[in-house]
Amino acid sequence: MADITSSLAAPARSTRRFRWSTLADHAILITGSLFMLLPLLVLLQTASTPDIETMKYGPGLYFGDQLDDNFRKAMFEASGFSGQNTGLSMFKNSLILGLGFAFGKIVIGMMAAYAIVYFRMRFATMAFWLIFTTLLLPLEVRILPSYEITQKLGLLNTYTGLIVPLIASATATFFFRQFFRSVPEELVEAARIDGAGPVKFFIDILVPLSQTMIAAMFIIMFVYGWNQYLWPTMITTEEGMYTLVRGIKQIVQVLEGNEIPQYGRANMLAIIAVIPPVAIVIFFQSWFVKGLTESDK
Repeated sequence: MADITSSLAAPARSTRRFRWSTLADHAILITGSLFMLLPLLVLLQTASTPDIETMKYGPGLYFGDQLDDNFRKAMFEASGFSGQNTGLSMFKNSLILGLGFAFGKIVIGMMAAYAIVYFRMRFATMAFWLIFTTLLLPLEVRILPSYEITQKLGLLNTYTGLIVPLIASATATFFFRQFFRSVPEELVEAARIDGAGPVKFFIDILVPLSQTMIAAMFIIMFVYGWNQYLWPTMITTEEGMYTLVRGIKQIVQVLEGNEIPQYGRANMLAIIAVIPPVAIVIFFQSWFVKGLTESDK
């Protein structure tokens, strides 16, 4: 009888331990989430209170009623000398830069990977590793030669100059190469028997198969382009071509003057700058995970 009682009590204790471990896991995750969200809450709080109160008392524990006014100032009121760099124009420039980076890097990465995997070139492997080694070179190493070429071509203060010099991506080429190498050889043979040429095979077969990988690369490249600061700072000298990240920096520099710092406007622009990357990640989240983990075709 004692053995039966102890055997029944053992699962109860293990269940209790499992529940406590689950509670501890969730507590750690919630704590980490709150820790990550705290800066955003501080931005939201300072964007909702008058600038004078923020200057006197710093961030507080309450929310004010200035969100609408600061949003209007951030999006529609111009600043600077030319009066062209409104928040709306900077948002448009950042969006064009992010989408241009994403689509351009995906197209060039897919075509480069397709040539390396499926075309019988003598030095294909060497070409791939030469492309791959460019990952070891940060943007700061090649930014001066890229700027010099862009300037000589007359592409300063243009969307072409913002996007094209940095459009090649070794990261996209690497991931698409690994993806194409996992495509079954039987599928390639079947397409060849059906009379599909290189272009038809690429467009009708590889591109539909690569949808999840394209979504994953789109997230990475869009966020990379959206958060660019150094390259737009060098390429754009006209205020009408400023991106959001560049514009926020300009407003922060104004804080050092004799006027009342525009904390609400600067923090509202920072919140607006966070929204598109977060929305892209949330929308493509499931495709992002599948694109980086899925191997079955």
